[in-house]
Amino acid sequence: MKDTRLLMGMPITVEVLDPDATEATLEQVFNYFVAVDERFSTYKDDSEISRINRGELSLKDCSNDMRTILELGEQTRKETQGYFNIYRDGYCDPSGIVKGWAIRNAANLLKAQGFQNYYIDAGGDVQVAGSKDGRPWRIGIRNPFNRNQNVKILTLSDQGIATSGTAIRGQHIYNPHDPQGQITDIVSISVIGPDVYEADRFATAAFAMGGKGIQFIEKLAGFEGYMIDSHARATYTSGFERCVLKS
Repeated sequence: MKDTRLLMGMPITVEVLDPDATEATLEQVFNYFVAVDERFSTYKDDSEISRINRGELSLKDCSNDMRTILELGEQTRKETQGYFNIYRDGYCDPSGIVKGWAIRNAANLLKAQGFQNYYIDAGGDVQVAGSKDGRPWRIGIRNPFNRNQNVKILTLSDQGIATSGTAIRGQHIYNPHDPQGQITDIVSISVIGPDVYEADRFATAAFAMGGKGIQFIEKLAGFEGYMIDSHARATYTSGFERCVLKS
């Protein structure tokens, strides 16, 4: 079973290969993403995060999910020496942590029902489980200078991968240590982690670090990274090649 829908402002694809998967299986996952968008979208005036930013809802009265996201945001800020920060000028935008968290939660919905082989891709950030046709899932890293090409094909199983960069949304990630500056020395960084939530949050932080972001990923146990700079040169972590499809 496979379907793609436009949710949370991006295409989301869910594929479940287990034979007992049904349309209802996919519907449950897509409904979860709808609920996340309703709560966390900064583009929806009636979302919980918009009400918090306008001062209409206090943190003590917010939902458990909101408190979880705010706590995870603070945890990540500390773990990344402040390069990841969901606050800017008093305004909270948790999207840098919500997407990976939501994908992982959606994957856990499938896992809890006993499904073993599935793929969830939300805007290029991916969680995979099990295998496809008896082999690890094949995931491409897009060329930020030509989105119709892949620069690498990876083989992943029970892992997540997330990419941060400027190819699609332009300069949307900021360096909290230089809020007015732009990150121009690199154009993308892809991070492979134990799950997509971990990969996503550290990819965002690593991109905010600019060229030294790949060194940050190198030091993280259980993570690999692939960075492309503004001159189309690639730098990657010492274990990255183990994830690349062998021709």
